[in-house]
Amino acid sequence: MRLDGLPSWIVQVRAADLPHLHAFTRSLERDRDAVNAALTLPYSNGPTEGVNTKTKRIARQMHGRAGFPLLHHRILLG
Repeated sequence: MRLDGLPSWIVQVRAADLPHLHAFTRSLERDRDAVNAALTLPYSNGPTEGVNTKTKRIARQMHGRAGFPLLHHRILLG
């Protein structure tokens, strides 16, 4: 979606009978600067989120099985 089409899309959604999308458009309006930056800037925190997800998955798999040294080792080798 292009940035210039966002306001008209929000108006169309608010005209429809879709309460969940109404809440979504309210949050888009509330965070308008962040939405504009996400749609126009080339930066992404995707790689960071991927590492966080992988670390959490490893920690969940090892919960209660070993201490921190083994968790630390598995994350570094992961």
